[in-house]
Amino acid sequence: MPAQKVETGHQDTIHDVAMDYYGKRLATASSDHTIKIIGVSNTASQHLATLTAHQGPVWQVAWAHPKFGSLLASCSYDGRVIVWKEGNQNEWTQDYVFDDHKSSVNSVAWAPHELGLCLACGSSDGNISVFTIRADGGWDTSRIDQAHPVGVTSVSWAPSTAPGALVGSGLLDPIHKLCSGGCDNTVKVWKLSNGNWKMDCFPALQMHTDWVRDVAWAPNLGLPKSTIASAAQDGKVIIWTVARDGDQWEGKVLNDFKTPVWKVSWSLTGNILAVSDGNNNVTLWKEAVDGEWQQVTTVEP
Repeated sequence: MPAQKVETGHQDTIHDVAMDYYGKRLATASSDHTIKIIGVSNTASQHLATLTAHQGPVWQVAWAHPKFGSLLASCSYDGRVIVWKEGNQNEWTQDYVFDDHKSSVNSVAWAPHELGLCLACGSSDGNISVFTIRADGGWDTSRIDQAHPVGVTSVSWAPSTAPGALVGSGLLDPIHKLCSGGCDNTVKVWKLSNGNWKMDCFPALQMHTDWVRDVAWAPNLGLPKSTIASAAQDGKVIIWTVARDGDQWEGKVLNDFKTPVWKVSWSLTGNILAVSDGNNNVTLWKEAVDGEWQQVTTVEP
């Protein structure tokens, strides 16, 4: 598919772009306080809706799995998380507003659909909140207090299937784990156990020398290890791996980009990593047979 320029109509910086499950629509988040929904095809793009309710820059957007309907979560500097619901086509309403956090909410991530409709949020107040919908339509809240005391920048869920397990076995005993990055330069792993979230890595994963800007837990599709990518203000992307529960995570520098790295994103199969950096470059990386990471291409702007 050739590169296509999409005019969003935003009046200020765009902080995040998320494509829906079917690859038909983009949601964009901007400093102009709005979210745009844009229909995309191989040849054209079309503005479908503008969502306005946040009272500050919108940092991130995330589509829920379509089995739950057409839902989009957004988070903002205003401290609120909004779950938007599409009723009639392109008619969006606020389905729920979470205002538990006392400062900017920087990241939102939906859990794997096997865990139900469940949303993790990371905030500058240092806390991570996890909202799970109940059968009656209300939401239960669990919290990881002071996950990163100086601020949480990003959250990402683990696959619901254990490493090395058969695909689909996660339906029987799904795993509730997530990772987070923070302004304390660390990456942390969390596990839900008996209704409480507990840290699942000791010590915290410390190889970065500046704020961690993004974390992304890789899909594993039966691979015998868990993998997390982290990107930081220090210009480095680090690949963290662990073979078994309880083992120590090991970190390996994928590359030093010599400029802040903003985002990391895995392919659906978990074998290619996209990295976007402060030089406006997007590069794709793949692990070679010998375990070294190699750049496979640069995405032309």
